[in-house]
Amino acid sequence: MIEFLNGRLIEKNPAYAVVECNGVGYYVNISLQTFEGMGNSESCKLFTHMVVREDAHSLYGFAGPQERQLFRHLISVSGIGPNTARIILSSYKSEDVIAAIANENVDLLKSIKGIGAKTAQRIVIDLKDKVAKDIPQLEISSLEDNTTKEEALSALAVLGFDRNRSAKVLQKIYRGQSSELTVEQVIKEALKQL
Repeated sequence: MIEFLNGRLIEKNPAYAVVECNGVGYYVNISLQTFEGMGNSESCKLFTHMVVREDAHSLYGFAGPQERQLFRHLISVSGIGPNTARIILSSYKSEDVIAAIANENVDLLKSIKGIGAKTAQRIVIDLKDKVAKDIPQLEISSLEDNTTKEEALSALAVLGFDRNRSAKVLQKIYRGQSSELTVEQVIKEALKQL
């Protein structure tokens, strides 16, 4: 209904913000992630999602479209409401939540207040395929600056390995080792981990 708000930031709090657009002040529920991303500028743009219930109309705001998309994925899971989704997004960055879901890291999800073992498993089962579409933008985009990584990723794809999973393994390899590895060394190390 309302795609985004672009206006003057009147009030900012870790749980909400008030944004004035053409003389109307909008009360927008936000996560800590959005709170940190907003900065202290007077002008503000928030991507929004409106939740309409019988007793309330609530507006949720996000610093970027990726966080909003993850919020929408989360509230599609049975048992996860908008406030629980906001707690999840306040506990970890979107990239970390997406990686936890993609890697089936139930323990990380269980560590979030209000998320039990069954809910964490439900999140993983329901969203694993959905967030896999978001991962190439996160993982592969960070590989593009290095030709060796790109060549290794292409080689692993030709060998029949899943591109997203290979990208994650390459990220792990490059975090732990020198960036002066040859393509062959990277592929050998990746094959051990795949």
